[in-house]
Amino acid sequence: MPDRAVVITRPRAQAQPLAQAVRALGRRAVVLPLLEIAPLDDSAPLRAALAGLQSCAMVVFVSPNAVDAAFAHLDRWPPGVPIGVVGEGSRAALARHGVTDENATIHCPPDPAHSDSEHLLASLDLSAFAGRRVLIVRGDGGRELTADTLRAAGAQVAAVAAYRRSVPPLSAALAAELGALLAGPNDWIITSSEALRGLAGLVRELDPDTGLVRLQAQHLIVPHARIAETARALGCDRITLTGSGDARLLAAIQSQE
Repeated sequence: MPDRAVVITRPRAQAQPLAQAVRALGRRAVVLPLLEIAPLDDSAPLRAALAGLQSCAMVVFVSPNAVDAAFAHLDRWPPGVPIGVVGEGSRAALARHGVTDENATIHCPPDPAHSDSEHLLASLDLSAFAGRRVLIVRGDGGRELTADTLRAAGAQVAAVAAYRRSVPPLSAALAAELGALLAGPNDWIITSSEALRGLAGLVRELDPDTGLVRLQAQHLIVPHARIAETARALGCDRITLTGSGDARLLAAIQSQE
């Protein structure tokens, strides 16, 4: 399928390694970031929270972006401070900063097919955090499930924003690229429900009459059931659910050949 593209919708900084792996499979990769990641206007609250890491019973990073944003202010991870992540992407981001299972305790959902906050929480002994401090590093806004569940278990939870995210505006260049990609069948790797909702908004703006119908005709490759649910709610039914991690995304790409 030489003309069928693999559209990678991750933020640009995280898209290139996956794009290179897709090209190594002999497929055409198109990087089309659907979320723009930007630093905070004021990083003082983040730096203040990170200064107290040694007192934490656990630090939860909600995404690879949260890992990268935090480590922009860290020389090294303090020994003995456990980490919680929800997927293999965040584990890989930690590894890029030198933090692995060999030198840190990393809590992660055991089943890559269920990489989310619910399964991270289910894998923890929540009673062990009663009366202890837990820091959650995330983007501005986001779900409160992890914080609320830990607080209900008696933990002293603080959440700090590490970056801003936004859907890009429909510029002339983006409109042209989206129009070309929607003109025929392609494989779209969607790794965020927020990004998928943003894509739906962009295609409606691009073509109010048939934009969403054209999106519904595309094949979506998603790593998590929640993203698949978002896709179905938008009327998409050509969905491949892979589980967490680039290896599974790439295996799904290969299966299309």
